[in-house]
Amino acid sequence: MNLHPRASGNIDAQVHTLNTPKNSQTRIAVIGGGSWGTTLASLISRNANVTLWARDEAVVDEINGAHTHQRYLKDLELNPLLVATTDLSEALTDSHAVLVAIPSHTFRGVFERVAPLVPANIPLVSMTKGLEASTQKRMTEVIKEYCPHHPIGVITGPNLAKEILEGKAAASVLALDDPSAQWLQPLLNVGLFRTYHNSDVIGCELGGILKNIIAIAVGLGDGLGAGDNTRAALITRGLAEVTRLGTAMGGRPETFAGLAGMGDMIATCNSPQSRNRHVGLELAKGKSVEDITSAMNMVAEGVKSAPTVVSLAKKLDVEVPICAEIHRILEGQADATRVYRGLLRVVAGAESAPG
Repeated sequence: MNLHPRASGNIDAQVHTLNTPKNSQTRIAVIGGGSWGTTLASLISRNANVTLWARDEAVVDEINGAHTHQRYLKDLELNPLLVATTDLSEALTDSHAVLVAIPSHTFRGVFERVAPLVPANIPLVSMTKGLEASTQKRMTEVIKEYCPHHPIGVITGPNLAKEILEGKAAASVLALDDPSAQWLQPLLNVGLFRTYHNSDVIGCELGGILKNIIAIAVGLGDGLGAGDNTRAALITRGLAEVTRLGTAMGGRPETFAGLAGMGDMIATCNSPQSRNRHVGLELAKGKSVEDITSAMNMVAEGVKSAPTVVSLAKKLDVEVPICAEIHRILEGQADATRVYRGLLRVVAGAESAPG
């Protein structure tokens, strides 16, 4: 059964369009050779001609030669049809769409190089779940600065890369600001990986960003021996914070009840694969943020986004007590164990609060 979005706005809906160039002649560029960029590039190589750009020549050689990426996706096979390159021009020339999976702190620097090489009018889609610290902008806003006349969107949701590459069932959301680019959606439906449509670009993008900080709080609680009830309370009240701030920034409330909000939060707060939950677990052991992040080979976006999120919440006069307390811990302004006791009091007394 095909589900089509209602005119009033849906949470997540499947949409099928008739003008989809779903064949090997469709060229898709994926910019960023991390776990998620590589996973999605491998996946959609079944439906299109995909070129993955990565800055590390050794990674590119491994993907092209062995069809693996052991640093981020250990012991998992990539689609042998996937082509990787260190040459941005090679990746972008004649592409029909560009997906960008670059960490937030280096996103602008890479996209400045991407923008002049992008063919006219093609869709540009962010896969990054973070905010730019210096400007407080979302990644789609950064893209818009350089490519104002392109359809722009975001892919987000509960997307744990290794599970998806293993072929386990998963769902994602593609949000676009231009219906003419909706032909992309069927390309992102591969095997048990299903992609839904949501026209709320702002809400979908913010859902993926804000939940990372809540996942740090949940990981901290798990590391300190909190129970399942406590975790459920943190996730629920965390979702209320995400919804309050997300709607204040222009997202639609129903978006945060869908895959981009609640779905992504459940996965990120519960999975052993979650980088942000891992940060919380390590904080519970008394480790410093610097020691934790330097030992990780992937970026935990919640650490980088927390100061910006708290600053935005203050500017918009939105209460985000969980995010605020996690920010204090990450800044070294408070002891993790003591702050967590305060968080429990916040959670226990928060149900009457708005959201």
